[in-house]
Amino acid sequence: MKILIVHNLLWAHYKAKVFQEVDRLSRTYPDVEVKVLQIARNEKSRQGLETKDPDVPVYQYRYELLFDAFIEDTTVGQRTKALFQHIRSYKPDVLNLTGYYDPAQLALLLYARLTGIKVIMQNESTAADHARGGMKERLKKAIFRLCDGFFCFGTLSADYLLRSGVEPSRILLRKNAVDNDALLTAYTEGLKTRTARQQASALKPHNFIFVGRLIEVKNLLRLVEAFAVARQTAPAIPDQVGNNSGSIASNWGLILLGEGPLKGAIEQRAAELHVADAVTVLPGRAWYKVPEVLALADVLVLPSLSEPWGLVVNEAMVCGMPVIVSDRCGCVVDLVKDQQNGFVIDPEQTSQLAGAMQQFMTGAASLTAMGAAGQAIIRPYSAEAVAREMLEGFLTIHRTSR
Repeated sequence: MKILIVHNLLWAHYKAKVFQEVDRLSRTYPDVEVKVLQIARNEKSRQGLETKDPDVPVYQYRYELLFDAFIEDTTVGQRTKALFQHIRSYKPDVLNLTGYYDPAQLALLLYARLTGIKVIMQNESTAADHARGGMKERLKKAIFRLCDGFFCFGTLSADYLLRSGVEPSRILLRKNAVDNDALLTAYTEGLKTRTARQQASALKPHNFIFVGRLIEVKNLLRLVEAFAVARQTAPAIPDQVGNNSGSIASNWGLILLGEGPLKGAIEQRAAELHVADAVTVLPGRAWYKVPEVLALADVLVLPSLSEPWGLVVNEAMVCGMPVIVSDRCGCVVDLVKDQQNGFVIDPEQTSQLAGAMQQFMTGAASLTAMGAAGQAIIRPYSAEAVAREMLEGFLTIHRTSR
């Protein structure tokens, strides 16, 4: 059996780790062969995160890069031509497509249906992503009917397909993974110099952290506002004679790690709310260097208004950090157990987010207990586990007649 996986970006390290595991596991089957087509090197929005650092982890699997360029610099015609050349020469039995947004991949889907090639489509969408209905949704349902199976980013993604008429038996995967081992190793190293690096960067001893692009959908101005509310309403610390000696939240800061157009607005809002001394925006960096920044913090916050999954939640939980996550994030049903390994919040309710942050500031929520609970929850979400389910999905679809 030949499996052809079409993927958008070579840069996506978390997928590369999964593909490496799929390749490794496939070699235990004498009649299974896997090849990955990476359409482009990267996308422009992540241009600054590319690196030639010799320390970057290298993933070994059978792949071919179609365009050594940003995906925005390729045309639909170029992508279609390249994909058709490879599917005709490789002659796969099962085809895995990234999604339904690229017309070039939709053309490949139609070709597969006409030639008897089974198709598994990856789905990241959830019902909360956008307003649903109308012609666009009817078109998606028609596309879904052409597919034999689906790899989903979690329960919310799978639920969206079920509501779109997809049979439960066609949903073959409901997980997403990162490179757990590499992340935990880097995080553990970062902890060794945590205090010294905090002092060198004028950071607080305890910190909340956001990791991602500084853009509107991430809801970062509300995050700054909620942090200010939590600090300003936290109880005071009584000294030995009963006098107030300052807020219990004074040892807490907020770190935002990333690049994007909202950087200036974030810093301005922090100044307006009188928390500029506790809010720090750090430049984005390569994924394998993110854990050393996570080591400077205690709690991850992802307050997005829309998020297909939220892999940074995986990363934080692997490192034993509690999380505060928006109920609009695709991972929330699978990974975040409210009041066990963190808190689930409505991203449009500033008071909810502030209240969750204050739980950690006051010690009402245990950093240690919640972090340990998170590590237990995330353990089944390893790259190997996801790869094993993917490979089983390929085999199942190959065996099943449509």
